[in-house]
Amino acid sequence: MSNPLLKDDVFRGVVRNSEAMTVSGTINKSIILWTLLAASAVYAWTHPQISAGLAYPAIFAGLILALISIFNKPASPFLSPVYAICEGMVLGYISLVSEKQYPGIVVNAVFLTVAVLFCMLAAYRTGMLRATPRFTKVVVLATLAIALVYIADLLLNVFGAGRVPYIHDSSWLGVGISLVIVVVASLNLIIDFEIIEHGARSGAPKYMEWYGAFALMITLVWLYLEMLRLLSKIRN
Repeated sequence: MSNPLLKDDVFRGVVRNSEAMTVSGTINKSIILWTLLAASAVYAWTHPQISAGLAYPAIFAGLILALISIFNKPASPFLSPVYAICEGMVLGYISLVSEKQYPGIVVNAVFLTVAVLFCMLAAYRTGMLRATPRFTKVVVLATLAIALVYIADLLLNVFGAGRVPYIHDSSWLGVGISLVIVVVASLNLIIDFEIIEHGARSGAPKYMEWYGAFALMITLVWLYLEMLRLLSKIRN
């Protein structure tokens, strides 16, 4: 899911030192993480026999790493690269399966994700969209609601009780639901940008650059997966 790692009080209580967090430093860390993720995804794509067996372990490993980072932020410089590799393995395998079903869908999903990233960044930098308290509250509540629906769907599936209606089908309502989720994921980027800038302004410690890059990556990965889901529904 989206940015559970970035919230209003995320920079409170961290130990400050002589080296402070900067926006440019966070961008550099993001480039490193995305390079690792892309390399892992390419490996998973080109070695499907291996990635098929590692996909689920990588999902659970990534979840554990994310939870550790939430409660132990100074470990982010060490955990976030490992998380990026695990996430790349998962995305590479999911992308390969999606591409086999719908040729060309991965390129379109990547393009749309990058386009949304730059549009949201432009909207943020020009002041068109700002993470005001009301904006943040609405987006966070919407994100939590989506998370609860996905958890309910997972539990229903695990216990053989079916699935949550409409979120998987290709009806006009199913497509509409995916569009709403894509919008919510996109708006989470505005909150990410704001909190990263706030950390830089407030002199958060250097390791928070890794934490900010890590959390931003989670939002973009969620957005990419939702783009895949939306495009697959449209293709159907």
